[in-house]
Amino acid sequence: MDIDLSPEDAAFREEVRAFLRDNLPDAVKAGAAATPSVFVEPEIGQVWNAVLNERGWLGYQWPKEYGGTGWTPLQRYLFEKECALAGAPNLTVLGLKLLAPVIWTFGNEAQKAFYLPRILSGEDYWCQGFSEPGAGSDLAGLKTRAVRAKADDGGDNYVVNGSKIWTTHAHHANRMFTLVRTNPDVKKQAGISFLLIDLDTPGVSVRPILTVAGDHEVNQVFLENVVVPAANLVGEEGQGWTIAKFLLENERGGSCHAPKLGYDLDQVERAAREEGDGRGGKLADQVEWRRRVARARLGVEALEMIELKIMSEIAKGRKPGPQTSLTKLLASNLRQEIDLLAVDLYGPAGLQLDMTRPLYGETAPEPIHSNGAQLAAPRYLNSRAWTIFGGTNEVQSTIIAKSVLGL
Repeated sequence: MDIDLSPEDAAFREEVRAFLRDNLPDAVKAGAAATPSVFVEPEIGQVWNAVLNERGWLGYQWPKEYGGTGWTPLQRYLFEKECALAGAPNLTVLGLKLLAPVIWTFGNEAQKAFYLPRILSGEDYWCQGFSEPGAGSDLAGLKTRAVRAKADDGGDNYVVNGSKIWTTHAHHANRMFTLVRTNPDVKKQAGISFLLIDLDTPGVSVRPILTVAGDHEVNQVFLENVVVPAANLVGEEGQGWTIAKFLLENERGGSCHAPKLGYDLDQVERAAREEGDGRGGKLADQVEWRRRVARARLGVEALEMIELKIMSEIAKGRKPGPQTSLTKLLASNLRQEIDLLAVDLYGPAGLQLDMTRPLYGETAPEPIHSNGAQLAAPRYLNSRAWTIFGGTNEVQSTIIAKSVLGL
């Protein structure tokens, strides 16, 4: 695989670098750096989204006909890498990268015309209703029920009852894309449908779940006799499992993880040159520390080669396929490894766990020792979820064994 950039792609990279240098707000960058979780708050994320949307770059993974850039897979990768290296916040992935491809692939023309522009403008902020209290890794076991019913005015609706859990940013969202059971009498995968729900609808309630790190990132959503227009069904009834697999491929492999992991590892290495080892030297000079950093660095570089390989397959018109499970598995383990390095780097100061949020801005609590030390424990605890969300490590290993290795 040739990984040298063409003159055109090198020029594109320089254009992205110049744009980031001139347009990434300092407050947004600082807020992203002081956010322990994967998802930045809308007060940061939506500001950055608006900057990119004004440039016409927000839908950088979208086809041109739907308001996207029409960039090549390599250009998309270069854009994500430069954003990571510049310290830009993660984009609001749920609408932009997960739902939007579902809408333009499986949605009807009315759904495309209505929802896609609202995702770009920020008018709609989406959350994902997949997992349930009894259906996490076994997603096909979901029980949230949607029953087709005629309204008094003759309209065609679904009445939805059930609950969703670990619903990221449901407390900020105005809409949720969700999996529901529309037919309980067939094979469980065949009875699932994909439905769009307005969270302002009567019968919807959101209960916060505070993580052990102190973050309000996830929620439980309750649906009690929620009336949803049948026009909000995406695809056909019973097609939800197919759509969910398509979406999860994008979730697990639709972004490049390696550049962000490499950026965070750089920050840890830089701090280690300043931190004492308790023996009169610097932690960066310790052989065991350098060995751990080198192991993580090799893992990040190997992951980037895999991501580039997947990108080259996409450029040839092939689907990312089960290889995305490999990137998800490796990225999750590396995320936790790097965050553990940060905790070990700061020693006792890295154990501070201030539950106040946010950890940026004028109301942020005063750190003990340094901002990096203040973030170490919250990030470490938050990243425990990496090996669970988007499919557990065990699920990813099974997919790899069956679909990639043929075992």
